[in-house]
Amino acid sequence: MKRGFRLFFVCLLLFILTIPVSLFADKATENIVSDVVETFDGEDSAYEWYVQGSKFIAEDYPKYKLVDGFPFALYGRAGDGQGHQVLGMQAAFDRKGFNYLEIFPVEEGPDGLVPAKISLPGRVKELDLWAWGSQYKFTFEVHVEDYRGYVYVLPMGSLNYTGWQNLRISIPTYIPQSQVYIPNYRNLKLIKFVLRTEPDENVAGFDFYMDHVKVLTDVFESRFDGDEFVRPETRSQIWPEEEE
Repeated sequence: MKRGFRLFFVCLLLFILTIPVSLFADKATENIVSDVVETFDGEDSAYEWYVQGSKFIAEDYPKYKLVDGFPFALYGRAGDGQGHQVLGMQAAFDRKGFNYLEIFPVEEGPDGLVPAKISLPGRVKELDLWAWGSQYKFTFEVHVEDYRGYVYVLPMGSLNYTGWQNLRISIPTYIPQSQVYIPNYRNLKLIKFVLRTEPDENVAGFDFYMDHVKVLTDVFESRFDGDEFVRPETRSQIWPEEEE
């Protein structure tokens, strides 16, 4: 009886040792990198941005543009004279309530500028940015879209503070960023940021600034024979009109 058990155990061990390590590698191996999505630094800005207000936005608002400046906590003295800019905006609403500003990337369409979607690299773990507050009871959120077209609203926190602070959000694990089919990565897309006012807060006129959108992401990919057909640059050459 004992001999039979030992023989079974040895056979089981040999079977486990013959399983390819690659079956487990993707679950255990990560390559975490920091990737800057947008700097808002003038010509170095990766995207064009648009700001629009909700129903009761005051006439001639919102106003927005790139302005000189940067969070000192981000660049320190090394940022002086480097041409750093931030996205600044000024807004006012005609009445208190559930007002909001939408801040989103745009691109040139057939009839002018249209909303764009920023494809985020790898499997995103965290997203953060720098936001300038002025003691108003506002909140800030980011909207992301998965590969199936579902949109998720992720709260980044309150803007009820003074000056620059770093806002950070961990991407929930229930948001899919991969699949069993090749290519495995199914990138998240950044849709927009939204600033919301508390219903009892003063909205007669306020300023807001934001800078340096960044992600912490896992860019590890398993190599296999034929993986060149998965690479975005190869796919865009073979299938130039394929949508992301």
